[in-house]
Amino acid sequence: MTALEVRAEGAAAEAVAAVVPVLVGDSVASRIAAQDATLWGKAAEEEASVRLGWVSLATASRPLVEQIAELREDLRAEGVDRVVLCGMGGSSLAPEVITRTAGVELTVLDGTDPGQVRRALDDRLDRTVVVVSSKSGNTVETDSQRRAFADAFTRAGIDAARRIVVVTDPGSPLEAASKEAGYRAVFAADPTVGGRYSALTAFGLVPCGLAGVDIGGLLDEAEEAAEMLAADDEGNPALVLGAAIAGGASARGDARQDPPARDKVIVVEDGTPLVGFGDWAEQLVAESTGKEGTGVLPVVVGGAHAPEVASAAADATVVRLVADDALGSDHTGSGEGSGAQVRVAGPLGAQFLLWEYATAVASRLLGINPFDQPDVESAKKATRALLDERGQTQEALFTDAAVEVRAVEGLLPEGETTLAGALEALLGRLDPQRGYIAVMAYLDREADTELAELRELLARRTSRPVTFGWGPRFLHSTGQYHKGGPATGVYLQVTGAPVDEVPIPGIPFSFGELIAAQAAGDASVLAEHGRPVLRVHLADRRAGIAQLLAAVRSGATGSGDGGGTGA
Repeated sequence: MTALEVRAEGAAAEAVAAVVPVLVGDSVASRIAAQDATLWGKAAEEEASVRLGWVSLATASRPLVEQIAELREDLRAEGVDRVVLCGMGGSSLAPEVITRTAGVELTVLDGTDPGQVRRALDDRLDRTVVVVSSKSGNTVETDSQRRAFADAFTRAGIDAARRIVVVTDPGSPLEAASKEAGYRAVFAADPTVGGRYSALTAFGLVPCGLAGVDIGGLLDEAEEAAEMLAADDEGNPALVLGAAIAGGASARGDARQDPPARDKVIVVEDGTPLVGFGDWAEQLVAESTGKEGTGVLPVVVGGAHAPEVASAAADATVVRLVADDALGSDHTGSGEGSGAQVRVAGPLGAQFLLWEYATAVASRLLGINPFDQPDVESAKKATRALLDERGQTQEALFTDAAVEVRAVEGLLPEGETTLAGALEALLGRLDPQRGYIAVMAYLDREADTELAELRELLARRTSRPVTFGWGPRFLHSTGQYHKGGPATGVYLQVTGAPVDEVPIPGIPFSFGELIAAQAAGDASVLAEHGRPVLRVHLADRRAGIAQLLAAVRSGATGSGDGGGTGA
């Protein structure tokens, strides 16, 4: 049997003891396994009835293993051994975790920063196959990346159709266009599985299998765990984890009227062999639960000594991803003061299924439909509108050295002219008991990595949880929570002047224009929801990043409390 275990301690154990017996009495686990769409209420029933295919993927995805292996061998025989994945959200996060954990190379292109796109295009093109993954078939990022690669192949004298593999839902616009274009292979994904639950569908398995991962073994791990996770038993790890994630929500499922005591989940890789799993869990939990003014905010931190772990807030549960042998000890490690600790261990395939079950359980406790994402489309619409109005950008309120500053109306005190003061005004809006900070970086996640220091610096400065997301990929995960979840966040958006522009063939805008529109669209929708947003644009990336980090470290006090949050 797969070694899969969840151990709750302190206040998390109290939450488990209070609600898991009710979940067992309501046969929640077995009803999820039976794809019972009534578990999340009448309003969610229609959506849930076509979104529960993920529970049986360990067996349903088996035919893919041989198909993918055959395609991989054909490509290798042609000297094609570099795999690039163009995808967003669940389409990219699961393959990244799978390949990094297996130690297998996969180039994941899940951004629109021109520098990141350029590097992917320029690296070993003669040995490259591109997997284009889009559930809807009309994702703007993925379509733009596909166009760029098709053009690059053609200009290099390579038959683009032979180097492009597509994963999409049956009947999508991309499926029809791909077949018409004669692409190397088109894999139809399971339409009864939402993107964030798709790790064990073609979206997760095709790029990883082509890259050389043992995807059959991954399915084996999930299949071995399936019986345990479907059991109506108080020891079921999915029920334990789901209750802990829900943070003390009542088993009645009325958390929207009575918010859970702990609505933040601090996810830390604390000895686990799974690499980057927290990023995948973040999009699953945030996008599934963050809506209708409620939800659970996952906060992925860099290690066991992160501020949110070492001194956890009272409204947070610390979830440690540990190695199997770490479960034998009763030591909770740092962060004991919060009284809410969970340790999770198990192989990757089993953990995918565990967290999917647990998120569905937590959503029932929160009174939320885990399968829709009502606020994701709003940022897409705003982006499209801004692309139609290119050149009409919001004027900066002021420029401080290498940084241009913009903000929602009323956030900054009148006459403010310093970056440090603007930051102080934003942080002045932070609720010291329930609030969080979201850093949204529309930059190059491979070249601008030093910016990620902001997360821990802000956490230490404020003693509140801080999330860090690379744009636009976070729009397909925590972006839903930012707009649909509790109004307790303050938002720092960081953009930068393109270092290298890349055109998008057949489209009247470039990647630089696309990422700028995505950032501006995201900020405008947050403002419409009354969220405090400070926008920092780096006219010079290196100098601007250094200036921003220094301003956060300085802790300088601005001049006032900022007033209201206009649109």
